Amino acid sequence: MIIGVPKEIKDNEYRVAIVPSGVRALKDAGHTVLVETGAGAGSSIADGDYARAGAEMIASHREVFTRADIVFKVKEPRPEEYRYFRGGLVIFTFFHLASDPILADELLKKGVTAVAYETLELPDGSLPILTPMSEVAGRLSVQAGAHYLMKAYGGEGVLLGGVPGVERGNVIVIGAGTVGTNAARVALGLGADVTVLDTRVDRFRYLDEVFGGRINTLVSNAHNIEESLGKCDLLIGAVHIPGARTPRVVTREMLKFMKKGSVIVDVSVDQGGCVETTRPTTHSNPVYEVDGIIHYCVANMPGAVPRTSTFALTNATHPYILKLANLGLKGAVEKDPAMMKAVNIHNGAVTNEHLAASLGVAPGKVRF
Repeated sequence: MIIGVPKEIKDNEYRVAIVPSGVRALKDAGHTVLVETGAGAGSSIADGDYARAGAEMIASHREVFTRADIVFKVKEPRPEEYRYFRGGLVIFTFFHLASDPILADELLKKGVTAVAYETLELPDGSLPILTPMSEVAGRLSVQAGAHYLMKAYGGEGVLLGGVPGVERGNVIVIGAGTVGTNAARVALGLGADVTVLDTRVDRFRYLDEVFGGRINTLVSNAHNIEESLGKCDLLIGAVHIPGARTPRVVTREMLKFMKKGSVIVDVSVDQGGCVETTRPTTHSNPVYEVDGIIHYCVANMPGAVPRTSTFALTNATHPYILKLANLGLKGAVEKDPAMMKAVNIHNGAVTNEHLAASLGVAPGKVRF
């Protein structure tokens, strides 16, 4: 099998899909690994490290795509990469296709198989590849929010931890999954007053035990969201449904309840965002303002800390990369039901039910 690892070209995306130890494992298994020169530079991994592990270093982005049977990436293909699509090509990466129907259409038309990190799901419902990036994004969300709350950056000038004699900043987290839990952890560590909203009361019991009763929990509904927004300095959007478009739980009308200069960090932007006024931003232009509220909606937040993120991601992807390479797509999905759930598009059909519903098409089946 020929494995291709291109350099990421998304704005300020410095992660890479494989590290030298992964190259070594693939080579030892008899595969050819093509790594684009400079692919690991943003994560402080030199070309020489890949070469010593057995990679064939390729200067051409195009060549990596056209020679490979399977392409391993970090983020979704960009429009300038669509020209490399061809029937039979397998791409294993974060796709988030529910919010990108144009990319979905290109994959369908060209007969590319899209295997998505974010929908690879174990029998217990956990998402082993998405989880480490959600941990990173959840923790970064509070750092980013605290930064933009400073007056010099357009915020209301609130220190989340407060000081003696002055009330603490108020952080509202909507969604108690991996992103929300990690955001709550960091916000609590900074000394903020933290409230988490979700629809799952059993999840609140877990949070209450983990955080020793130091965070507030509320059932997520329109009334409670509006009440919470009135005292909120920083809102973290952490709603997620695997494969589907994120429901919008905060409307533009609700922004009137928020204080001017407060900040929204919508981590769910990859899947469309849980705030009506969310639109994707980049690390080079990360924020915009709507009705006096600062919005930070960077669609690849973990890319800001690529050294940490690359190794966290590849720790999770490594066994599945080996499985795909060693068994091929057919063997991998037949052997591992989690891999089957990761296949979003195959042979011109949308094969993930949640994605199909979001795109408004009939779901198909993975057929060989």
